[in-house]
Amino acid sequence: MPTESASDVDGYIATAPAAARPLLKELREAIRAAAPGAEEGISYGMPYYHLNGVRLTYFQAHTRHVGLYAFNGDDARAVGLEQRMGAKSTLHFPLDQPLPVPEIRRLIERRVSMIAAQGGAKAQRNR
Repeated sequence: MPTESASDVDGYIATAPAAARPLLKELREAIRAAAPGAEEGISYGMPYYHLNGVRLTYFQAHTRHVGLYAFNGDDARAVGLEQRMGAKSTLHFPLDQPLPVPEIRRLIERRVSMIAAQGGAKAQRNR
C-alpha cells in the first residue's frame, strides 16, 4: 500500500513500506526470471505483468503481507502454495517470513505455459 501513486514498478517499490520492499523486490525478480518476455507496468495502482496480451499476475504491498494476484486454488496446489491462498484468488506472503521463491517461479512458469498453449490473447477470452 504505497502512499503515493507510482508511475512505474521502481517507484511503487520505493514508496512501499520499508518492511515490504525486500519481498517486493524478490517477488519482482522471481516473476521476471520466470517470464522474461512479460510486459511490466502499473495498473489499478499496483505492478502488473502481461504476456502476449494476457494478464500474467499483479502484486501489492499490504500492512502485514504482500499479495500476488490472480491465482486459483488449483494453481496454488500445483506448486505447493495452497496454504498461502487468501480470499479472491490472492496468495498472501507475510512480511516476516521468507518468500517461497522456487514455488512462485513455478507458479509463474505454469501460467506462462498455459498462455502459450492457449495462444496468447485468445487465452484471456477463454479463462
